[in-house]
Amino acid sequence: QVQLVESGGGLAQAGGSLRLSCVVSGRTFSSYAMGWFRQAPGKEREFVAAIKWSGSTTYYADFVKGRFAISRDNAKNTLYLQMNSLKPEDTAVYYCAADVSFRLSRTPTDYDYWGQGTQVTVSS
Repeated sequence: QVQLVESGGGLAQAGGSLRLSCVVSGRTFSSYAMGWFRQAPGKEREFVAAIKWSGSTTYYADFVKGRFAISRDNAKNTLYLQMNSLKPEDTAVYYCAADVSFRLSRTPTDYDYWGQGTQVTVSS
């Protein structure tokens, strides 16, 4: 059974930073592509960033390019999302997800396992 547990969410001011973590247990983390998604109240879940198993290739939504950075430490079975220059519109529940294939996808249904989410709130 694969489990994903996010942490690091909280309250930040506009222009501030937060770092999210996602610890994966249960299977071989290093073989998964991983992604971050977010969902604001009343909105659909949307893609934020993804990273291939090796960490060599990353993929970002346009609205976070230059502000957010996805990374992974396969030795620690941990995925990260460094979020800088936060904006109030970044307020959402952030989810990490694992894809057992080798693709790098922005489609939620391509991911096989999900965490429970962590709340990020950005005040203006």
